[in-house]
Amino acid sequence: MVALLIGLLAIAGIFYYFYLRLIKQRNYALEALSSIDVQLKKRHDLVPNILKIAKKFMEHEDAVLTKVTQMRTISASDYDKTNPEEVAQHLEASKQLQSAMMNLFAVAENYPDLKSQETMVRAQETYEEVEGHISAARRFYNSAVTDLKNLVEIFPSSMIANMLGIKAMPYFEVDEAERKPVDAADYL
Repeated sequence: MVALLIGLLAIAGIFYYFYLRLIKQRNYALEALSSIDVQLKKRHDLVPNILKIAKKFMEHEDAVLTKVTQMRTISASDYDKTNPEEVAQHLEASKQLQSAMMNLFAVAENYPDLKSQETMVRAQETYEEVEGHISAARRFYNSAVTDLKNLVEIFPSSMIANMLGIKAMPYFEVDEAERKPVDAADYL
């Protein structure tokens, strides 16, 4: 009887230990996701200023400006941070906005007046600084997600995660275009 009681207490203790680790790690991942959102908000607030400056000089580039505006709107939409699918959609929209902004800056290279405009130079530097902060937040988030994934996928915490409905969150990965090696001949 005593052995049964000790066994039940040990099982309850193990369950409680892994329950606490899962909740703690999920909260770390959500905190890291919030850090990304703070940086994405900074970028979101910076985009209209860049667009205003660019519109003055890029009269014939409506498609580029429209794409940036659309991606900004999509990336700013609300989402459920506890739903891995919605988190993945949010992170993908963020990557698409970054891609649209890189396209805008590439097209801006064709406008010498815009390139030399001091406010545009400062805005672009600020944007690059924010992108650096997003990159740092992405590393923190991906680290927290890895720890959560390990708990969700490895026995015995995987059973507890399944009972509680805790799912692994998606990684915030770079686009395929960013993974490709740079060919210097393209820029010569």
